[in-house]
Amino acid sequence: MNATPLRRRFAAAWSRPRAAGGDGPGPRDVALVTAAAAVSAVEGALRPDLVWPPATVLATVAILPVLLWRRTRPLLGVAAMTAATSALALAHALAGADPDALVTTFVFLAMPYTLFRWGSGRDRIAGAAVLAAGLLFTSALGRDPVADTVAGVVFFGGACLIGALRRERVESRARQLDTVRAREREALARDLHDTVAHHVSAILIRAQVASADPRDAGRVAESLGVIESEAQAVLADMRSLVRTLRAPAGYAPTAGLDELARLADPGPPPVRVRVEAPADLPGIAASTLFRIAQEGVTNARRHARGATAIEVAVTADADAVAVVVRDDGGPARPGPGGGHGLQGMAERAALLGGEVAAGPDPAGGWVLRASLPLRGAA
Repeated sequence: MNATPLRRRFAAAWSRPRAAGGDGPGPRDVALVTAAAAVSAVEGALRPDLVWPPATVLATVAILPVLLWRRTRPLLGVAAMTAATSALALAHALAGADPDALVTTFVFLAMPYTLFRWGSGRDRIAGAAVLAAGLLFTSALGRDPVADTVAGVVFFGGACLIGALRRERVESRARQLDTVRAREREALARDLHDTVAHHVSAILIRAQVASADPRDAGRVAESLGVIESEAQAVLADMRSLVRTLRAPAGYAPTAGLDELARLADPGPPPVRVRVEAPADLPGIAASTLFRIAQEGVTNARRHARGATAIEVAVTADADAVAVVVRDDGGPARPGPGGGHGLQGMAERAALLGGEVAAGPDPAGGWVLRASLPLRGAA
């Protein structure tokens, strides 16, 4: 009755792609394998309870290289590790010796971890089957199969679970950041629409004025001058975007320096605003400054413990415009689960070629700084 939903879930799990970011052997991987090999040699020389010290050390060292490709070939690594450990356990059983292994072999728990952290869906399913088969086989060769099986499930299952949880957390965070980026792109698209619509309307009106009486040279020259100026403003705003943005329906008025100045508030805590920037800033830059300042003031009011003042300063030169939001409160800030507002502002500034930084102020309190280029942004 429930076979179809089960098949769908299995198909979805089987077709799940590999996790992004898994790379090949690096210096840290080589260092890990080298250190594990050295520790194995020392342990083999110092442990008197090992039945076959040289063979056990050699077998362990021979398996260690699979760790180098654990992120790029997790299924192959799990299969090689399981086959080697099963063969060693079988050799002990055939010789009538108690199965033993080096403590160093705990490093192989990295294989089931990376299988579920980086592997594709088919890697996970096939690798889990290989691990289960190997565990049952080696447990059956021991004196207490039930205890050995339970211990194996705890260790290998725990490693698999940690890898799966780590992957889910990383992918969840990536989805959150993608959502933040999408919201900021849509907000930038709305701001760009409002700015461009204003300039294009002015161009259209002037073109109509010029065409109404083309024999009036003065009026035509004046209209052409305005059209040129407005067209340059449009191009400046268009160049401030790094890619084409999708503009959804339902536009709202674009906030700028006037709205930023109105962030001033008697408090508590009082908010003081100082704007030393030209009023003819590109509209997209002015709206971004307002959003960043608004976010900074909101965060200061929510999280600055005992703040007595919040200062907002906007300055500009020929190349860039900057906004600084500073408070004198305590160091308590949003925890790791928050910060999406600041992340969104950083994404918005990055789209315009700028940057945002926030952290403790050496003079006390907390400071948010953002800078946007006025030239050469593309």
